[in-house]
Amino acid sequence: MNTLAPNRPVVLCLSGHDPSGGAGLQADIEALLAQHCHAAPTVTALTVQDTADVSDFRVLDREWVLAQANKVISDLPVSAVKLGMLGSVEMVDTVLELMQRLPDTPLVCDPVLRAGGGGSLGKDDVGYAMRERLFPVSTIATPNLPEARILAELPAGSADDCAERLLVHIDHLLITGGHGDEAEIHNRLYTRSGERHDFTCPRLPGSYHGSGCTLASALAGRLALGEGLVSAVRSALDYTWRTLRDAEQPGQGQYVPRRLPLDFGA
Repeated sequence: MNTLAPNRPVVLCLSGHDPSGGAGLQADIEALLAQHCHAAPTVTALTVQDTADVSDFRVLDREWVLAQANKVISDLPVSAVKLGMLGSVEMVDTVLELMQRLPDTPLVCDPVLRAGGGGSLGKDDVGYAMRERLFPVSTIATPNLPEARILAELPAGSADDCAERLLVHIDHLLITGGHGDEAEIHNRLYTRSGERHDFTCPRLPGSYHGSGCTLASALAGRLALGEGLVSAVRSALDYTWRTLRDAEQPGQGQYVPRRLPLDFGA
């Protein structure tokens, strides 16, 4: 073993597999590498999707997911946990069981309910189960505004309206913008105590596949490194914006964030 190089913090990722490589576990791995963290990817679901949209998905058997994650937890010192696509209420139960083995470990919940193209990535009751049972054990959730509206059951609610309802269940909530036609993107961090932080960035042209995964993973990585929550949110948002600025269009659908520099590993 190389005793000269310190170990990178380990982030346990429970997410779906995207065969296009734009979102899901590949996004998690790349974003965490960019934060100088080690990703431990546990597959929760398989999807049929491309850079345009998802057409089908299959949630893995609960015992398989538990077996994957428990092996990691028994072997590696997990410094943070990042949740992506869960896809079923049973998978929510699985995460809750796993978190009993990881008390006081930062948990970043990216409530993935729909793909960027609009296709569903979970049954209707998954959002309710996440809000009622996962949010209370999460450090922070990172929904975009459409996801926040689903979780808050406010189809036309503002970010502030959604936060008011959701902060009953969680201490910190980052609601991301970019789904309107505004010239600047407004991202807002809410706390149950009433504290609020606004982060703005210029709107970029095009639409992007995997931006939410990128943000949540980068945030989990910053927390795993010991960065304070507000600073970690700022770092993750800045990093994500840069990946979108440098995005590429490998297929016929959305742009994919460039999470690693072209000379990475050279």
